[in-house]
Amino acid sequence: MMFRSKKLAALLAIAALGLAACTPGEQGNSAESTSGGTLTLAQVGPPGTFAAAQAGWVNSSQYMQAVYDTILTAAPDGSIQPGLATEWSYNDDKTVITLKIRDGVKFTDGTPLDASAVAQNLVRFRDGAGGLAANLADMADATATDASTVTIKMKRSNPALLTYLTRAAGLVEAPSAFNKPDVQTVPVGSGPYTLNTSETVEGTSYVFDRNPNYWKPENVHYDKLVLNVYQDQTALLNAIKGGQVNGGNSVGNQNIEQMKAAGFVAYPAESTWVGLSLLDREGAIVPALKDVRVRQAINYAFDTKALLNAVENGAGTTTSQIFMPTDAAAYVADLDSHYSYDPEKARKLLAEAGYASGLTIPMNTVTVLGTTVYTLIKQQLADVGITVQYTDSGNNFLADIASAKYPMTYIPLGGPTAWEALQLTTTPDASFNPFHTRNSELDGYLETIRSGSETEAADAAKKANKYLVDNAWYAPWYRATSNYVADSKTEIKLQADNALPYLWNIKPKA
Repeated sequence: MMFRSKKLAALLAIAALGLAACTPGEQGNSAESTSGGTLTLAQVGPPGTFAAAQAGWVNSSQYMQAVYDTILTAAPDGSIQPGLATEWSYNDDKTVITLKIRDGVKFTDGTPLDASAVAQNLVRFRDGAGGLAANLADMADATATDASTVTIKMKRSNPALLTYLTRAAGLVEAPSAFNKPDVQTVPVGSGPYTLNTSETVEGTSYVFDRNPNYWKPENVHYDKLVLNVYQDQTALLNAIKGGQVNGGNSVGNQNIEQMKAAGFVAYPAESTWVGLSLLDREGAIVPALKDVRVRQAINYAFDTKALLNAVENGAGTTTSQIFMPTDAAAYVADLDSHYSYDPEKARKLLAEAGYASGLTIPMNTVTVLGTTVYTLIKQQLADVGITVQYTDSGNNFLADIASAKYPMTYIPLGGPTAWEALQLTTTPDASFNPFHTRNSELDGYLETIRSGSETEAADAAKKANKYLVDNAWYAPWYRATSNYVADSKTEIKLQADNALPYLWNIKPKA
């Protein structure tokens, strides 16, 4: 949501991801990429909602960026840049941040975008019960102290706050739209485009027209933007071969060579970790998962190299940890190989835990992730005596995870910094810690990461990493190399912390 997250790993940040069927023949949009023309991009799912207070990010980011501005923005390398706020400053203990809001910006309904609108959006996002509302859980209040100044008061410091303000938590919607009955489907923002509701087919194709009054016209490279939804890899490949899109995430590496043969350029980057989240660590649904030996056995059960080859064509690096090498604060090289493929050891651990005759674990699936990976999960766990029972969550995939309906799930997760990754996956109120598992030792590390000095935080992050690996909170397999692909007429810059490039970094080639 997060999240140097690339490819479908980015599923995590979509609030209420819907996966509507869509075939190439249904698109009807030429992918002609000329200056001032139409940009057509592939999406793995619809936005779920256009209400800023419940918005997701990552795979929803291009939908949101089309119609909204954010308080701050992020450069392709992730560095924080001005957005609607031109300046920002902290107090000494980083519990108060002051933002200066840009003058002269208006929403597309003509109402002014001022400090009051920004403050209202912040509070509304925190209280909106969206999938990423936890990003602002540490915020006590946000107020407009004058027409161009917003003061955010924190309950405690949050190292990722500025980054969150470049994403969903920083989206600013017109207060005039808050209580409209169509707030979920008709966005009113100040962004570079407006949603063309007459040409949009919900769940299939979203059409946007250029906002002629946008305050930063140099960021708008096309007159029209079309975001088309493809439920599966075959539909996406057919759209690329048919020249129906200018770009999109490749959704895995299986079809990269065919995409290149169709004239598309691949932009690779190593993504976040891929594997299982062992969510039910207290054994609420499956009592066996409370035993660390069972969770460790699951780690030993997977031939991670074979999985990398089968699912990603070998493009990536096997690992046992959830942190990236680029996160020097938390990454520990030795932990990449902490668990090896050892089915005999897995069976021994299960026997020691009292499950020599095996156990059954329910798990949800979603179509967009394909069938291969689910088949391999079931096979490799069956080899050590664990039976997986699948249920297709469909449009409720993320909602089912968030509601603690399943004890284990396959969903790649992570973040560009230790704190972002942990706040997404590990803290007691994390979006992907639905059973709210906590441990006093880990809590201590988390608090130091949050509020300690840089040196103290880095030391605590490494200790937290080791704790998570030793206690098998997850079963990581590898860090995949993800590819965003674009046609020969389209120039892109990858975003360091997002599955998709940001809209203003996609433009016609000169």
